Order: sequence, then structure tokens, then C-alpha cells
Amino acid sequence: MYLKVNATFAVLLVILLSVLSSCSKNSEHFDGYLFAYFEGTGPAEKQEQLRFAVSKDAIHWKALNHNDPIIASAKISQSGGIRDPHILRGTNDESFYIVATDMFTKKNGWDSNPGIVLMKSDNLLDWNAAWIDLEKTYPEEFPEVKWVWAPQTIYDSEEGKYLVYFTVRFHTDEKLDFYSAYANEDFTGFESAPTLMFSAKYGAIDGDIVEKDGGYHLFYKGNTKDQNGNEFENGIQQATSKSLHGPWKEDFKYLDIYAGKPTLVEGSSVFKLNGKEEYFLMYDLYANQRYEYQRSKDLVHFSDTTGSFTKDFNPRHGSVISITRAEAQMLQEKWGGVPEGLLK
Repeated sequence: MYLKVNATFAVLLVILLSVLSSCSKNSEHFDGYLFAYFEGTGPAEKQEQLRFAVSKDAIHWKALNHNDPIIASAKISQSGGIRDPHILRGTNDESFYIVATDMFTKKNGWDSNPGIVLMKSDNLLDWNAAWIDLEKTYPEEFPEVKWVWAPQTIYDSEEGKYLVYFTVRFHTDEKLDFYSAYANEDFTGFESAPTLMFSAKYGAIDGDIVEKDGGYHLFYKGNTKDQNGNEFENGIQQATSKSLHGPWKEDFKYLDIYAGKPTLVEGSSVFKLNGKEEYFLMYDLYANQRYEYQRSKDLVHFSDTTGSFTKDFNPRHGSVISITRAEAQMLQEKWGGVPEGLLK
């Protein structure tokens, strides 16, 4: 009887330790933030490359590697340039994921781009990269594709896979729609041809999906057109859904304070503040060389004023994840530039 009780206790102890370890991992304490972006100033041939910056408070930012690229676009893209990098911390794994627009406007202009770049890392420092040429890979589904813009990745907990979504425009159709596909296991391509995910009434770009309370919020740059099809207003809007596969309920209300004004915004990205039930909706004021944010606690109501970032770089359409102090230290050792407050 004594041996049986002890054996049972040992089994229960192992299970308890495993659960505690899992909980500890899932509730990992974050101390700062990592910003992935491409640069908006300097020589045009050097702008469309991946850069990193770090902050302790999500407001004051310092560029890593002296604001030089952390990896050359020529090594990771088909076109030789990348735009709109989106970074994601993996769910239930130890990896990090980046997707970006495969586009080099200085060399090839704005008429078309072949597809997207996919990157994966186990440590934020060393990245494996691949790219997808949408028309060449899926000639029947994507003939005469013009733009494949602003990809992002989200983990689908129901499927246990990573869903990549992006805006597509064809040479034969001016409509801008969102398509999506599941990434393969090694994050080097798609399991199958992308399918239509969401079609906003007037078209949309720069999608960013955030999960909250069992639902999904899709933020994007939308617009409003008159009966003749002429756009007269644009800005950040959102659609909501209970599933990543829709249906999505489009809300025509503008969230940013600049909608209807001369100041133009794009590249919105939402991230949660560490240790708070509060979010930043940040966006790129690309014509004014500014980057600003609005606050929200529920992803429905947003502050009617904006905040500005303090930074030593000029980011274009990027994204943010939370990082630990240990990760900040690794980034410092690799590239330098991490704020002192994250190194103590």
C-alpha cells in the first residue's frame, strides 16, 4: 500500500511540474519591445531592408546596428528589396516568424512585385529565408498578379498552423482584396494556393489581425468612394469575425484621427502593452515622415488624441513584439543599440 501511494504521488508530481513548466512558459514575463521596420530616409537603394529597434516602454526607441539592416534584402528576397515587415512570436514553439513584401521600388518601380518573403528564427538573431512568387507558383489561381502587399502571420489555434494573409491586386482588376494560406511546417511556402479571405467594399491594404476574447479584429487601411467610384476619404478601419475564415463584418467607421484630413496614414499595426490590458494602434504617416499611435483597452474605442514615438530612425510600415530581458541582451551582443534600461 505504501509503495502504491508513493508511485501514484510520483506520477502526480511529474504531471504537476509539467503543467507548471508549461504555464511558466506561456506567461513568460516581458520587459521590452522589438520593432521590425524598413527605413524611410537615406539613400533609396538602402531603405527597403529589414531593420530592428528596441524599447523598454514602447514609446522611446533605439535602432539596433546603427540603423543599418540586420540582414541584406539581396540575401532574402527575389526582388532585392523588402517592405512592410511583420514579426510574430511563435505560439507553442520556440520560433519567431517574419513575413514581408518582396519589392524593390528603387530598381523595379511600383508597377508590380512578385510575392512575399518568409523568414523563421529560433533566436531572433539567425534567420532562414524563402520567398514565394505567387504567379509562378500558382499560375492558374494568380495569373497577371500585380501586387502582393503587406503580408502578416497569425497562429490559428483551431488548426494548429500559421496563417499568412496579404493584399492582392491583379493587372486586370483594380480591386484590392485579402487572400490567405497556411504556411508549411518549415515556413518556406504554403500548403496550398491562397484563397480569398476578405473583400472590403471599397478595397483595402495593410491588414493586421488581433485576437481578443475569442474574436478577431482585422485592422486595415480602407477608403470611401462616391457613386462614381471616386475616393474621397481614407484611413484605418476594422472588420470583426469569430473565425479567421470569416465571415468578416465590415465597420465603415474610421479609427484614426486623421481620416478626412490632409494627413495620410497607412501601415497600421496593433500590439498589447506588457503587463497591461491596453493596446497601441500605431500607424505610418508616410507623407509627413512621422509615426504615431492611439490607445485602446477594448480594440473598439480608441483615444481621440495621438502620441508620438521618440526614436533615432525613421520607420516605415513595421510591427512590434514583446521581448524578455534575456532576448534584449542577446540582441545587444549581436547588433548593439539596446537601451540601458533593458540591460541592467
